[in-house]
Amino acid sequence: MVQDLYILMITAAVVSIVFKFLKQPVVLGYIVAGVLVGPHLFGETLVNADNVKAWGDIGVLFVLFCIGLEFRLKNLISSGKIAAVGALTIILGMMLLGYLVGQDAQLDMVNSLFLAGMLCMSSTTIVMKAIDEAGMKKERFVKGATSILIVEDVVAVVLMVLLSSIAIRHQFEGAELLNKVLVLAVTLAAWFITGILIIPTLIRLLKKHLNDETLIILSLGLCLGMVLTAEEAGFSSALGAFVMGSILAETAESHRIEKLMTPLKNVFAAIFFISVGMLINPTLLVEYWYSILWVSLVIIVGMILFGTLGCWWGGATMRDSMLTSFSFVQIGEFSFIIASLGTSLGVLNPMIYPIIVASSVVTTFLTPYIMKATLPSYNFLYHHASASLLAKIDQREQQVAAAEAEAAKPSGDKKTLADKARHAVRNTFFLKRLVNLFIKNMSAHDENA
Repeated sequence: MVQDLYILMITAAVVSIVFKFLKQPVVLGYIVAGVLVGPHLFGETLVNADNVKAWGDIGVLFVLFCIGLEFRLKNLISSGKIAAVGALTIILGMMLLGYLVGQDAQLDMVNSLFLAGMLCMSSTTIVMKAIDEAGMKKERFVKGATSILIVEDVVAVVLMVLLSSIAIRHQFEGAELLNKVLVLAVTLAAWFITGILIIPTLIRLLKKHLNDETLIILSLGLCLGMVLTAEEAGFSSALGAFVMGSILAETAESHRIEKLMTPLKNVFAAIFFISVGMLINPTLLVEYWYSILWVSLVIIVGMILFGTLGCWWGGATMRDSMLTSFSFVQIGEFSFIIASLGTSLGVLNPMIYPIIVASSVVTTFLTPYIMKATLPSYNFLYHHASASLLAKIDQREQQVAAAEAEAAKPSGDKKTLADKARHAVRNTFFLKRLVNLFIKNMSAHDENA
């Protein structure tokens, strides 16, 4: 086991340094490292595949736990319509495209749905890294883009639960699926509300006793406890990790937990991506080169089309809509997680995995270059648009500028969401105490940030 870790870490370190030098995402380096130590390139594996898979499964939990830690309900609500409409347009549009691609390739319904799920999620890690490296972190579109990615992450976790149910039964039953969604929604609401009422208060009371070591141990214990709870309830372990992360995101110590978790997440996430690379057979990449290019084209064109439309329909300006959609032109961590889920359930066609991973590599590599084409594309559209479309683009710019100016004004006597909640239950003492505690816990991490 120690030898396996040694080989993994040294290979990943060397390859990631090379990719850093080439100014490529380190995730691609980890995948290449997996190909190098895997069984397909040199005829035999250099590490124990079972050990790597077990560590990779833990890596998935830590990745989703940290994604939950970045989830901010307040930020999501503030983006409102753009987040909801933008994310749903992208997800539904890309799932439709993915399903049609699967049917065109003569895949069965289950494989087509898994393929659709893999194509509908952009990579939060790669998008944010690309925006940072492009020097756009302070651009107006970033807030909406981040909120859309958050919604996509939440939907992805739910989608994994639904795909698991469909894969086990090998059929799509509308009524049963609706019932599953309702049960999931009620369960998530109960977990989240209960967690927000109890855990932030508990951490606040214990704050003076929580040094870094104790805090990280407590956080991981809570995470694994929720993982076991989710499994006992019949849901995926990934869902439990995400839920606990999102609950801890509302505590006063959320940023501290996130900082402490980063090194641990990086190590196990690297192992996960290496395990993904170990499943890639280079000969299959040559065999399926046409399918890889076709899927990559579908991802790029689909994300630009549905991303632009979704953000525009959600109220963003055309410029911000295009900046968002052009940064979403790749698939990433959730695509691999869904692919791993299908493989573990024994329902995924073996040819899909290498195609998805290779398409992710291609689209990730192209992301920075496609982002550079955003403003020239916007200028071309603006100068060649019809008079009616041009008027709508200008009108939207004015509306967004006016809304920003209004939001910048002092709030005065405007009632906040917290005020409205308290007013709604002012005559019920018990509910009032619960709501006050909930609101206090929800805002605690902002006051201590």
